[in-house]
Amino acid sequence: MAEETIAIYPGSFDPPTLGHLDLIERASKIFSRVIVAVAQNVAKEGLFSVEERVGMLSDMVEPIGNVSVDTFKGLSVEFARRQGAIALIRGLRVVSDFEFELTMAINNHKLNPEVDTVCLMPSEPYLFLSSRLVKEIAGFGGSVQHYVTPEVDRLLRAKLGRS
Repeated sequence: MAEETIAIYPGSFDPPTLGHLDLIERASKIFSRVIVAVAQNVAKEGLFSVEERVGMLSDMVEPIGNVSVDTFKGLSVEFARRQGAIALIRGLRVVSDFEFELTMAINNHKLNPEVDTVCLMPSEPYLFLSSRLVKEIAGFGGSVQHYVTPEVDRLLRAKLGRS
């Protein structure tokens, strides 16, 4: 029997988008288990609480049998060590992401050489999609239905008082 390969997909996911789901689905085909890890960062206030983000993500990944959702505080590479993961999943949308992700990968490797960083490029419709962009569009009353699930859209509009 092959050894279980666990990957961590860390992020703030505020809110989770179809771009996130795209990477989760693709990572689930590469690794035997994927843990979507919502970062708890007290220095960074999100639009949605950590619990709300976990709920939205749990609903999104429920049909994918080898994906679970968890939370963590501190360094993602340390969370990966505690989970027995061999990889951190990161998304690369545009060239400017590369420099940041390369710096993070080098530092994470110094902290834990047992965990590699695996960068996935999003599918074409999600190349320029970010949670920040979704919040900005929704904040101005624009439709984000092509960027998030219907449930996230509903929760986002309710949170922004646009239901």
